[in-house]
Amino acid sequence: MQEFDSVSENAPLDPRRREFFRASAMFGGAALISGLSVAPGAHAAGSDKPEKTEVKIGFIPLTDCASVVMAAEMGFDKKYGIKIIPTKEASWASVRDKLVNGELDAAHVLYGLVYGVQMGIGGPKKDMNVLMTLNNNGQAITLANKLKDLGVTDGAGLKKLLTSKPGEYTFAQTFPTGTHAMWLYYWLGAHDINPLKDVKTITVPPPQMVANMRVGNMDGFCVGEPWNNRAIMDKIGFTAATTQDIWTDHPEKVLGTTADWVAKNPNTARAMTAAIIEAGRWIDASLANRRKTAETIAQKAYVNTDMEVILERMLGRYSNGLGKTWDDKNHMKFFNDGAVNFPYLSDGMWFMTQHKRWGLLKDEPDYLATAKKVNRIDIYKEAATAAGVALPKSEMRTSKLIDGVIWDGKDPKKYAGAFKVKA
Repeated sequence: MQEFDSVSENAPLDPRRREFFRASAMFGGAALISGLSVAPGAHAAGSDKPEKTEVKIGFIPLTDCASVVMAAEMGFDKKYGIKIIPTKEASWASVRDKLVNGELDAAHVLYGLVYGVQMGIGGPKKDMNVLMTLNNNGQAITLANKLKDLGVTDGAGLKKLLTSKPGEYTFAQTFPTGTHAMWLYYWLGAHDINPLKDVKTITVPPPQMVANMRVGNMDGFCVGEPWNNRAIMDKIGFTAATTQDIWTDHPEKVLGTTADWVAKNPNTARAMTAAIIEAGRWIDASLANRRKTAETIAQKAYVNTDMEVILERMLGRYSNGLGKTWDDKNHMKFFNDGAVNFPYLSDGMWFMTQHKRWGLLKDEPDYLATAKKVNRIDIYKEAATAAGVALPKSEMRTSKLIDGVIWDGKDPKKYAGAFKVKA
């Protein structure tokens, strides 16, 4: 559990930010704090007015696009002087390309995709920024029912099958450097299965996962909700593990953009981040708000599926397709008193350790320096202050993953090289 500092509502206001915070306060009282660092040239003509008033934010049809969508639907964007235009995309490769070429201002995007582009291993190399984390938890690994018929219900069973009946078993993830690839690889590795040697892995866009499993193109996949629950409801697969089983409160999607865009639009970046923080807080505030969110994002313009398929796991009501049901307190979170949204340096570093583990990065990167460059903690702090959200006491956090290994960001090189199962 992270410790958080409260934000004073009575601290003196830096006059350079008065316009921005006055606009915020008009809509419910933004908390104010003095002493925030401001990048040189960040204030056009001494003003905090957003440089762009309309921002196109790409998203993929997944439950965790919710805070971006609800920031627009509920008017949190207007509070900060901008209009968010959610733009539905077909694949993560499309999101990447449109970010890089400037067709999108920002995106709901895989944490590992941003770092892949930054390091030049996930397409064209370009300096990228993470403004905030959008959600924790809420993804899963789904196995096809044909594996259940072979006695597989979990990772240990899968390892036994691969040993006793060698053959080509295919598993899908959504982008080679992305979160789903890393959760899938980590889960397989924790069960002594090498994802690069013992199985075949392919890339499939999230909305196409269920259809591909239905026609037998894969034995398993890792993807975000609601597509794991959809596979169960369509009776074609079952949940072998949730990603919160792999890493409780793991980072997942982020608000990502290019470093060039932030340099040109620092005030817009801050306003956009503050609006989405507020949307996440609203979603997490009540079950009624989560229901309204599920109803909204289920629409054709967004996720385009049955509302109940989204709502069940948004509320933490899980069934695995094998007869087990449970209430998961570690379900998808969008705010959690601000703990979700802080762009921890250790989170960004973790993805690079896994990229190194699986041979995607050939050379050892400067983990901490890269994370400090990509994760714009300065902008997040200003946005959180505007939204009246507490900040953690540290820019790093500590977690224990499914294999019992502790990750704290202190020695990333040693961590990346210590895994038994690796490239």
